[in-house]
This record gives sequence, structure tokens and C-alpha cells, in this order.
Amino acid sequence: MNYYLGIDGGGSKTLAVVTDRSGHVIGRGVSGCGNHQIGVELADGSIRAAIHAAMVQANVKHEDIAFATFGLAGADREADFQILRPMVAAMGFEHYQIVCDTVIGLRAGTKQQDGVVVICGSGTNCYGVNALGEELQIGGFGYSFGDFGGGGDLAVEAFRAVIRAWEGREKPTALTELTLDMLGFDTVEAMFHAYLDEYKRAPHTLAKLLFEAADRDEAARAILQRQGRELGISASAVIRRLNMSHDTFDLVMVGSVLTRGDSRYIKPYIEEQVKAVAPHCTLRVLEMEPVAGAILLAMEKSGQQVESTVYDHLNANLAVKERNAEWALD
Repeated sequence: MNYYLGIDGGGSKTLAVVTDRSGHVIGRGVSGCGNHQIGVELADGSIRAAIHAAMVQANVKHEDIAFATFGLAGADREADFQILRPMVAAMGFEHYQIVCDTVIGLRAGTKQQDGVVVICGSGTNCYGVNALGEELQIGGFGYSFGDFGGGGDLAVEAFRAVIRAWEGREKPTALTELTLDMLGFDTVEAMFHAYLDEYKRAPHTLAKLLFEAADRDEAARAILQRQGRELGISASAVIRRLNMSHDTFDLVMVGSVLTRGDSRYIKPYIEEQVKAVAPHCTLRVLEMEPVAGAILLAMEKSGQQVESTVYDHLNANLAVKERNAEWALD
């Protein structure tokens, strides 16, 4: 039992990796949606497929895995764990844990045991753990439950900005041409009627247009600035409630909007909120894929001391890809 398994199950993608004790990745598997809130059977199948591919590539069996960490989107409440516990138990690993994907994102981004993470991918979430091991999650349940942002909300905001500019409720915006090109329309009027008549929703991919337009467009900048402030407000609430205001810790920024979008338009507004309540906090953009955090947690749960070389090996294989590359809102 000299190997570790980490799983990052998101709304659009599930990634599983197998490493040896030194952190070398020897097996990797990718599949689809791993969030049971979207579909239990879908998530079960995706997680199993990713694990199978990783273990086949690594040439290991279940009994070779010292510990497995399942970092799953949607693992938020006891109601979720009542679904996830039997599902994961049926996968046949002797030693494992199930945590929310916020937990593995935080662990991948800091070498400390305590800290705070904000996630902005398809949606948003915030989680923290203090030096006493006390944990708190805020958000992750959508706009109606207090959240703002992530790919879904940002796409709607971009679409609304185009409509409002066309109607004359706002100034003209560079988002108009970019949106029409992406969606394949010649005019905003044609787009407006098509989306109404066909009950369409603004696709998540519109979110990245905000970054393309931000350097020259006030509307795009304002939307991204709001995203930053909202994430900062969530993080600040976690910090206050966990009594971390005087602590020294990292705030890790996770998710495609934060790791692959241009941070100039969001990060300063997160920092403004957070530094006001925790001046010794350091903001860090995630540099390793969150699944690396699942591996680190698996090692620690099995009693292995994590040496600096483990971080080096994980980073060599699991570094977040190019910041401005094509990005999925996972």
C-alpha cells in the first residue's frame, strides 16, 4: 500500500490521479461531471471512470492504495453526504475520505494547515479552517442563497449588458460585438428575439468575454469588479467568524475565472475587502490543480509526513495550465 489516489469531481470534469509516496504522478484519468447534485448516476459513473483510467495507467489495484481522498463539488451538507457515503463506499477502497472540493483547493494552494479559499468557476464558494481546526463554508448554493458570480452569473451579466446597451438603458459596450460573434448573430435584435422565442440561456462561455473587453470597456470592468468584491465579502465573513483576523495565513483563489482569467480585474477587489479584516493574509492564485490537494490530504491522513520534494513533484505534473488559454468553467 504505497500509493495514493486523489479525485477532483467538478460540475464539468472529474480528474483522478495516482501518485507514489514521493508525489510522482503515475496514473491519470479524466471523465465528465462528478457533481451528484447534477445527477447521482452521472457522477457515480464519471468518478468510477476517472479512477479506473488512473489506476490502469498506474498499474495498481485497490489494495495498493494506502488512502484515497474524494474532493467533490456538491459535498456541502449532511444531506449530500448521505448520498455520497454509500456511493463512494461501493467503490471498494479500504481507507478514504470525502470532502468538498473547496477543501482540496485550499490544500493545493498553501503549505499551511489553516487558511481560506475562494472558488470562482461555474459558481462560487468559500471555505476556511483556522489554526484550531475549526471549519466554515459560506456560499456554494447560488444567487437565491446569497451568492453572486461564477461562470453562470457572469455570462448572464455580460448578456444583460449587451441587451441594456442596445435598448439605450446603458452606454454602448464592447461586449456587443464580442457576444454577437460568439453566438453567431448579426444584430442584437435578432439575438434578443431568438433567445426569447427559443427559451435559451446565456452560455457560460460568455463569461470569458468580460476579460477580453475589460481593458477598454467600463461595463465589463464593473461586472468583474463586482465579482471581486463579492468574493472578498465572502472570505471576510469566513475570516471574522473563525476569528482569524489577527492570524497569518494564505487566501487561495481557485477556479477558472480566477486562475485562467486576467487577475487584474478581480484580485484587487478581493484584496481590498480581505485586507481590511485580516492584514496578515496573503492572496495566492492556485498554481497546482486542486486534485494535488486531494493527494496531500491522503498522504497526511495515512500518517505520511509531506516533504518539500512532494510539492515539487506534484507541481511538475499538476501545474495549472496557461493562464490565458482556453478555459472551461469547472
